[in-house]
Amino acid sequence: MSPKEVSASLASEHPPFLLDVRQPEEHTLASLPNSKLIPLREIPGRLQEIEGWKTRTIVVYCHHGVRSLHAAAFLRESGFRDVRNMDGGIEAWSLFVDSSVPRY
Repeated sequence: MSPKEVSASLASEHPPFLLDVRQPEEHTLASLPNSKLIPLREIPGRLQEIEGWKTRTIVVYCHHGVRSLHAAAFLRESGFRDVRNMDGGIEAWSLFVDSSVPRY
């Protein structure tokens, strides 16, 4: 999903859950409101934290979209039904949606 599509879906009646798979220090620098932070390498051991999201839309993001692509594939393999990757990550969000989000 493009950042603009994610932005539009967040404003919809049924917004997606946001999963940030970056490291805590990255999340502190720049993050999307109401996103849950679970670093990529911790996802397998923390699936129970998002178990309630299995039938809802999840948008996964990272810095540039690579880690989140891997996380999205893992979540789909783990039975999550509607998992999307935000293309370009938070960097693209800052460039195309909200320039107040810091770039790093």
